[in-house]
Amino acid sequence: MKTTAVVGLGNMGIGMAKNLLQAGFPVIGYDLRADRLDLLAEMGGTPAGDLADLEAADVVFVMVMSGAQVLDVVNGLKDLLAEGATIIVTATVAPAEMRAIEKAIAGCKLNLIDSPVSGGKFGADAGTLTMMVAAADEVFAANQDLLNAVGEQIFHVGASPGMGQTVKASLQALIGVTFVGIFESLAMGAKAGIKGETLYEVFGSTHVGNTPFFKNCAKLIMDRQFEDTGSHIGTMYKDLGISMAMARENGMSLFATSTAYELFQAGISLYPEGDNWSIVKLLEQISGTEVHW
Repeated sequence: MKTTAVVGLGNMGIGMAKNLLQAGFPVIGYDLRADRLDLLAEMGGTPAGDLADLEAADVVFVMVMSGAQVLDVVNGLKDLLAEGATIIVTATVAPAEMRAIEKAIAGCKLNLIDSPVSGGKFGADAGTLTMMVAAADEVFAANQDLLNAVGEQIFHVGASPGMGQTVKASLQALIGVTFVGIFESLAMGAKAGIKGETLYEVFGSTHVGNTPFFKNCAKLIMDRQFEDTGSHIGTMYKDLGISMAMARENGMSLFATSTAYELFQAGISLYPEGDNWSIVKLLEQISGTEVHW
């Protein structure tokens, strides 16, 4: 049985660690926060005091916040892990950052998998993440057991690191624009005097609204739950920034995505501790309404 490690035990990483443990893999976990290490220990994992404690890992999942953090972790691991070990980057970073990470381990005889994920905290907890995997065919095949332990929809999107992140940046453009459509449509209906319950039922019966994405988002808004729901506004803002940067690199104009990005910028300025749905409060302030049941 492969010994696994998870670097970054936040909302996503801790769920992935739990599912690896439930699948029978020994898990070593590293995080800067003592409470997250304690949580891993309660689940049956082994807390690590520093990266050096991951030396025995055959596979390391890296689920941190930024490309710079991923590069720091990889630089700390590249001379530590045994030949043939695999690093799986499940964090969302810029495609160019992923390619820089590939260069950082060149010559180290380590395998690298670029596999950003989608599904949020719920997907991480349930083991139902969508994974956008870029890796050599043989590396992808050799790690199917681990990928299946944390994800449900596993897509092999290419062989070169950076391709997974490219797919994820494109997906985040879609998700960001969809969020804004939900926020604006609910605020508009509420301003015009329609009950939130009616909006939820009608929107939720349509082919665009009869989805867990809409129903979860709308319910949290109407329940007025804007913090600690597992989808921090800062993460989405960062991801949309990656989408916008990729568009510029490719000479594209993203009209709807740029609007979503600016709205998330305004939202994070007003509600830095809030979750994505906090943006609806900005729309409520502008229009003088409130979305509720």
